[in-house]
Amino acid sequence: MDSATAKVALVTGAGSGIGRAVALALLADGWQVALAGRRADRLEETAALAGEAAARALPHAADVADPASVAALFEATKARFGRLDLLFNNAGTGAPPVPLEDLSVDQWKRVVDINLTGVFLCTQGAFRLMKDQDPRGGRIINNGSISAHVPRPRSVAYTATKHAITGLTRSTSLDGRAYGIACGQIDIGNAATEMTQRMSQGVLQADGSIAPEPVMDVAAVAEAVRYMAGLPLDANVQFMTVMATDMPFIGRG
Repeated sequence: MDSATAKVALVTGAGSGIGRAVALALLADGWQVALAGRRADRLEETAALAGEAAARALPHAADVADPASVAALFEATKARFGRLDLLFNNAGTGAPPVPLEDLSVDQWKRVVDINLTGVFLCTQGAFRLMKDQDPRGGRIINNGSISAHVPRPRSVAYTATKHAITGLTRSTSLDGRAYGIACGQIDIGNAATEMTQRMSQGVLQADGSIAPEPVMDVAAVAEAVRYMAGLPLDANVQFMTVMATDMPFIGRG
């Protein structure tokens, strides 16, 4: 697949973890990929890990919570690649695991700005490109998380935003039909990344105990996203859950 025929993806949070794994998988499959994240050096590292495929990567530092930064990201993607076939809304953050009543308004707003408003802004950017390009349409995949279904203790901001992502996914899926835009959601549980290293030492459970939790290889997540991304636009995985088999999701609480 040469650059003239290669499909174009944009991955947010591409400087580490799930975003990096998915971006590298797409590059390995021949996609052209815009790598978005707040740290330019981490995006450059992701591109370098792709080897020769780095020639098809566009590292672009962006803050998804900032409308102007998001606009510049999509302008840069269009300028480099001419179109957009896939948006993976992956960037996210959490708040300190404090009691609900002790979470500050600023901490709450930061999570909402990145996890929810950021996804909305990127989805708007994708719509504007996808509805006007030729051929028209594309696909959006949102990272919902297991927390889109059930919470962990002391995770009110993260859980609220991930529940909201499910509503955003459904609305995007419906509103995108007129333009050939498909939208689905992948809910991920305990993938082995920098963010989940604490799992092996033990994390707070619903009964107040501290217990270690199993994790899965992040490559399993990348494989799931590759499958969703590779479908023709007349088919869509609306929701998918991929998780460490033995994690306490089924029966959490």
